[in-house]
Amino acid sequence: MDENNLNSENIEENVDEITVEGNDTVKIANEAVATYAGIAVSEVSGVYGMSGGFAGLTEALSGKKSLTKGIKVDVGEKDAKIDVSIIVEYGARIPDVAFEIQTKVKKSVENMTGLKVLEVNVHVQGVHAITEKEEKEEPVEVVAESEETNE
Repeated sequence: MDENNLNSENIEENVDEITVEGNDTVKIANEAVATYAGIAVSEVSGVYGMSGGFAGLTEALSGKKSLTKGIKVDVGEKDAKIDVSIIVEYGARIPDVAFEIQTKVKKSVENMTGLKVLEVNVHVQGVHAITEKEEKEEPVEVVAESEETNE
């Protein structure tokens, strides 16, 4: 197949063009940008999970965890705006978690795609508190101390 005769019908609607040099272009799907952002968010301490979108339904039906759940991407010609919806763990300091998400997502997306990230908006949808059931499920390590008698 001749690369110069690519059929435009094969290119998905959610793909935006980035001009590299001259007339050459690179096409990056919004889903690809969202995946990079999702991986970056999953590495942040204090994030219990992602929230929102149809990804929850997709996960339930397919049994696969979606890395793009809770992430909305708006890609322009050379830039991107990203919205991240999360659920934080109880006890995590929300401003610190949000700042770390913004930093990691921006760095990851810019390094991997070459796009300039203009915004990373973090939406905290809830807080996950540990329930009694979850506390009982966690293994408890018991260390027995031996008593020594000096007689």
